[in-house]
Amino acid sequence: MSALTHETLAAITLFADLNGDDLDHLLDRHRQSDHQIDQVIVMEQDWGESLFLIRDGLAKVRTTTAEGDEAIMSLLGPGDVFGEMAALDGASRSADVVALTPLRLVKLRSAPFAALLRQQPDFALALARLEAGRLRDLNQRFALQSADATTRLLDALAYLARKSSGQDDVEAPIPPLAQKEIALLAGLARETASRTLSKLRSRGVVSEANGGLQLSDLEPLRKRGLLV
Repeated sequence: MSALTHETLAAITLFADLNGDDLDHLLDRHRQSDHQIDQVIVMEQDWGESLFLIRDGLAKVRTTTAEGDEAIMSLLGPGDVFGEMAALDGASRSADVVALTPLRLVKLRSAPFAALLRQQPDFALALARLEAGRLRDLNQRFALQSADATTRLLDALAYLARKSSGQDDVEAPIPPLAQKEIALLAGLARETASRTLSKLRSRGVVSEANGGLQLSDLEPLRKRGLLV
């Protein structure tokens, strides 16, 4: 596993405005690790004093409803951090984070992270932008709860592509995932998601890509207002 360097960290939008000394503080005693599909990285209600950076792979942030059903709150991809809120406010973790694909993570100490947020306004603003983006994604997904199955599935596929790419690329290949995960993200029954996906394949909107999926025609997303 290649070491995490200043250059690698500075290439991530959140850390782009930090200088070499700041990056040194963040990287102090950092640890890297690999995780397999379905591995739980952090658990809801756990306590933690560390935060994590995803170098490679895709994870889901999930919680459980009052009825005992799983609900996906958001997705995390390359360059995303998680665990930062519990690290900052000292409260317990607010949700589970589970690997959707093989993950490569960097574990960072929370104390240098919190200190830099207090000292560097641009860094604090970058984190605020990151959290705002996550809130926008969540709001859009909730707004689509009453939409038709095709719209919900297209939105889920676009979200998966953007997060998998680490560069907000809606046309990026989506890694191979269990169909139940795609259905869960779209808020659809597995059978409904399967039928809808077959229809999108037959229309050339979705194609196969390296064992996964890829959005091949963006016009249906534009017509539904799913692309800015």
